[in-house]
Amino acid sequence: MKENILGVDVSKDNYDTLIQKLLKDIDEKRKSFIVAINPEKIMKAQEDEELRTLLNRADYQIPDGIGVILASKLKGGEIRERVTGIDTMLKLCEAATKHGKRVFLYGAKPGVADEAKEKLEEMFPGIQIAGTLNGYEKDQDVIINTINESKADILFVALGSPAQENWIVANKEKLYPSVFQGVGGSYDVISGKIERAPEAFQKAGLEWFYRLMKEPWRLKRQLILPKFLVKALTTRK
Repeated sequence: MKENILGVDVSKDNYDTLIQKLLKDIDEKRKSFIVAINPEKIMKAQEDEELRTLLNRADYQIPDGIGVILASKLKGGEIRERVTGIDTMLKLCEAATKHGKRVFLYGAKPGVADEAKEKLEEMFPGIQIAGTLNGYEKDQDVIINTINESKADILFVALGSPAQENWIVANKEKLYPSVFQGVGGSYDVISGKIERAPEAFQKAGLEWFYRLMKEPWRLKRQLILPKFLVKALTTRK
């Protein structure tokens, strides 16, 4: 089940139900596409029909943003748990380790996916990372063949949004994996190149505030949140 916020679908799943569904998708060889939804993307989708269509083509639109939770709550919806892109990736890696599923890391600058692979292998002993490929490889045949030869079940794509989502939609039917997730800068965070907010900020849904304190230039972007909430409350759809 999903809710629709300003024309953009948002899944009601929490981490547990999402991972269960994704494991079933792998076992049944069903293609699944995960996209993270936050207020900034929803607001951009108001003016960009192609982006809105792209977001709604996903099988799972995870509520990655405290503003999405607030909008759902204020409108009488049922979404209560923030499901972040990076934590979905980590929980998928944990599940892949437990259930013998294979993972492939595609995207980011040369070397970053390899560093993320090493860190994930430390975090999840026994994980099967079937391969890595940086995002600077331009030959699509090489990319597709490399991923397919790995026989990975789960493909993480770090090309930035919406480029990574467009790439997934364009190529997923040609690819062996069942589960596809665009993960943005997650490899940089996992490898330690970028510091994530402390756990207390994460649990409180205040990662945005922590980033704002560290990077005050983000203020203009964060002003989208009140505009989003007002629009969500005053728009029927």
